Amino acid sequence: MADLEKLPVTVVTGFLGSGKTTLISHLMKTPGGKRLAIVVNEFGDVGVDGEILKGCAVPECPAENVLELANGCICCTVADDFIPTIEALLKLDPRPEHILIETSGLALPKPLLKAFDWPDIRSKITVDGVIALADAEAVAAGRFAPDVARVDAQRLADESIDHETPLSEVFEDQISCADIVLLTKPDLAGPEGVAKAREVLAAEARRNLPVVEVAEGVVDPRVILGLEAAAEDDMDARPSHHDEPHDHDHDDFESVVIDIPEVRGPSDLVARIEALARSRNILRVKGYAAVAGKPMRLLLQAVGARVRYQYDRPWRPDEARQGRLVVIAEHDDVDEVAIREALTDTREAAE
Repeated sequence: MADLEKLPVTVVTGFLGSGKTTLISHLMKTPGGKRLAIVVNEFGDVGVDGEILKGCAVPECPAENVLELANGCICCTVADDFIPTIEALLKLDPRPEHILIETSGLALPKPLLKAFDWPDIRSKITVDGVIALADAEAVAAGRFAPDVARVDAQRLADESIDHETPLSEVFEDQISCADIVLLTKPDLAGPEGVAKAREVLAAEARRNLPVVEVAEGVVDPRVILGLEAAAEDDMDARPSHHDEPHDHDHDDFESVVIDIPEVRGPSDLVARIEALARSRNILRVKGYAAVAGKPMRLLLQAVGARVRYQYDRPWRPDEARQGRLVVIAEHDDVDEVAIREALTDTREAAE
């Protein structure tokens, strides 16, 4: 790549648990001949996604090419975090040929695109494309993206509903900003669910967007890399609920970090996460745990009451065998004491 050529950047957005980390892990392993770098913007204080991706490092994307920003939304901390991170990646030797930015599940993509207009970096990088991931099962159920007619019907039928939820606005903004939508977990949704999800996406999209079904993050990199969208120059075609001066408020959401002791087995911890999601309207739990007698770390990912887990890597000799979970919910649903009590008493369970 010539020094004067702009470095392409792909923004990967999507709601909590939609599969962004799984997608990027796949691209790291099958980059289509490109030398990649990754920027992970997490919501919360623990770099769980960054740890997962560093564990997937390959020669085309070594661990030092995976950088984490956990101090807040990168569109809110442009000068302090985003620009220095991009500049650091541009100085790597060998220089990356493509950068992937994994936004937090709560991020609004359009304010991030505006950050690419900063003079310090505009001449050096370009937004190759915005990839929005949508959980087929969740979209089909209408939990995050009700269409306008349905929302209006709810307003008429229930006087207590006078505006859309923050989750709906986040989803709509992600779809409106996208160049392509990846419909994830189609196996869980089934054919009818996938068809319904496609109907919802078509209703939400402000323009004709390609929608590709993707299971376990497996997609040909040629489909989503090299779009040459130059999205930073195409802002008017990407309408948002937040097109006024940057006013989106992450105070709608809150994260709690919970340290958990070693557990005897996964089953009790999974049951506690499921019960917590149902009783306190928890949106997302992600993190890891230590299981007695197991040399491998247990990685957990939950979307609502749906929990997935696997052993991802051996515990290192220099790290404590202690688990840590990030719990994310809307602000009014967060009770740190109750969440901590619900998750930390795990020693009585046997697998």
